[in-house]
Amino acid sequence: MLLESRGLKVAMMKLDPYLNVDPGTMNPFQHGEVYVTDDGVETDLDLGHYYRFTNTPLSKLSSITSGQIYNEVIKRERRGEYSGKTVQVIPHITNEIQQRITACSQQSDDIDVLLIEIGGTVGDIEAMPFLEAIRQFRNEHYEDCINIHLTYVPYIESAGETKTKPTQHSTQALRNIGISPDFIICRCRKALSQEVKDKISLFCNVPKSAVIDAFDVKNSIYELPLNFYKEELDQKLCHALKLPIKEASLEKLEKIIETVKNPKGEITVGIAGKYVEHQDAYKSVFEALYHGAIAAGYKLNIKTFESHLIENYKDLEENIKGCDGYLVPGGFDSRGWNGKLLTAKYCRENKIPYFGICLGMQALVTEFARNVAELKDANSTEMDLDTPNPVISLLSEQKKVQDLGGTMRLGSYPCELEKGSKAYEAYKSEIIHERHRHRYEFNNEYKEILESKGLKLSGKLENNTICEIAEVIDHPWMVGTQYHPEFKSKLMKPHPLFKEFVQAMIKHSKKN
Repeated sequence: MLLESRGLKVAMMKLDPYLNVDPGTMNPFQHGEVYVTDDGVETDLDLGHYYRFTNTPLSKLSSITSGQIYNEVIKRERRGEYSGKTVQVIPHITNEIQQRITACSQQSDDIDVLLIEIGGTVGDIEAMPFLEAIRQFRNEHYEDCINIHLTYVPYIESAGETKTKPTQHSTQALRNIGISPDFIICRCRKALSQEVKDKISLFCNVPKSAVIDAFDVKNSIYELPLNFYKEELDQKLCHALKLPIKEASLEKLEKIIETVKNPKGEITVGIAGKYVEHQDAYKSVFEALYHGAIAAGYKLNIKTFESHLIENYKDLEENIKGCDGYLVPGGFDSRGWNGKLLTAKYCRENKIPYFGICLGMQALVTEFARNVAELKDANSTEMDLDTPNPVISLLSEQKKVQDLGGTMRLGSYPCELEKGSKAYEAYKSEIIHERHRHRYEFNNEYKEILESKGLKLSGKLENNTICEIAEVIDHPWMVGTQYHPEFKSKLMKPHPLFKEFVQAMIKHSKKN
């Protein structure tokens, strides 16, 4: 973000050492959310961080795993492309990694800097080929590369002491495999004293000016660039890479942080989801909500509800009340499904703002079908394959799919909006493009009866009949989207639907 503020074009890349081809089949409890790019790649959630902070291009070139690398090398060996040579980690795996790095750096002609993050921890066995590839790449491009080591510097509360030994040991581990850090960024609870920085500099063999704090911020993670700016990190990086050092433009970010520090009010949103125990499982949703609240000048409080517990509450309202709006995010299979339906019903009956995303939109439709259109057995075939009223059913293109990984409707698709709808009022456009990750869709056989009862299907896949957005007409703000709008929200450009949802919550808060 800081480099972009100085007029540089930055590309970013995440190297993940795990053997999964991508995180698409991983449990969110283990790995957090799956972030989806425009070109339909399921990636690590860190690409979402990249997107929210920057204008970097993100695609299949931006996310590389050991699974992808080994898979490609084995395919080439089977095709005979190695001319009968013994295929080994060095040079074949490391060469493939370097080729991917080069491809990412060349995806457009105007890229000035490629920032590569290697996942995992120094010393991990599975990360060794990536670190070796980086060592080789640095030797080949010595004048154009620098190594930044991100390290944890713990503070021992009972002793009142900051410990640098872990940093010393991890730096030594890197040096043992031929990598010497040029900068060390210290993840820490509070700002490090100059004495501690000097110690790290001495024992880790980096200049004092190259030891940078990354301490906990008080109000928002979006303060972090300003802290790095104060330490002149971006200037130092530009100097080290021999890049032009233009004047930084951070006025907009500074104004936003001032809004965060001095909000004009507070609102509370309830999130009823299947994975709320894991704070990263809905990371993009949380951040998009914050973006909308910041744009409105409000502080946002988030209350989470485990959807599988909601269905067991004897007094639903008593257990989930106190929120100015409710959001039901995406998910898979039947656990917590009834809790999501009850949340949608509670919001519809009490005129409380409701935002349903993916499965949350399907919950909106199913609840409406059951309790307004009186289709008592209405359900999704994902939850009940034999339901007599399948208002949600499997996409036709999914019926013969057997592999789970990378086979859903993925990536960006165009959507046509109906004028006069809440969706149109938010976007101010007839055609939008949003990212998808789903297997099931609204069943158009129920379109006529549900619309006659007050459900508006306000967005459809362009030149198609697939429903993308559903709204309850007789309600202040009850909207569901089949796509995932959270993936396209940024601090500097909050997503229109999240902005409108926040405004609806503010109105509800004032009214009540």
